[in-house]
Amino acid sequence: MNTVHMTVGSLVLLAFLASTIVNILRLTGRQISWARQLSFLASGLLFLQYVLGFSLLGGDSSITPFHYIIALLAIIPVGVEHAVAPQRTTPTEQAKVALPATAVTTILVLIAYLIGESAK
Repeated sequence: MNTVHMTVGSLVLLAFLASTIVNILRLTGRQISWARQLSFLASGLLFLQYVLGFSLLGGDSSITPFHYIIALLAIIPVGVEHAVAPQRTTPTEQAKVALPATAVTTILVLIAYLIGESAK
C-alpha cells in the first residue's frame, strides 16, 4: 500500500505542477480550454491520495505528523482555486486567482512528498 501511496503522490505532484504551468500560460493570455479539467484531475488525484493516506494511518509507519498537516493544508488553496477563481469574469482574471492557488498547492504537495520520501 505504501508503494501505491507514493506512486499516486508522484502523480499528484506532477498534476499540480502541470496545472501551475498551465495557469502561468493562461495569465499571459493564452487560451487553454482544458485547464479546468486538468485542475479537477489534480484535485481528484489529491483526494485519492488522502483516501490512501488515511488507510495507512493505522499501520506501523514512521511518518512525522508534519506530513499529514502539510498534506491536509493543501485543501485550502485547492478550495480557493475551485471556489473563487471561476467567479472571475475573464480567463486572465481567473488565472490571477488560480495561479497562486495552484503554486501554493504544488509547494505543499512537494513538501509532503519530500517528507514521505525521507521516511522510506
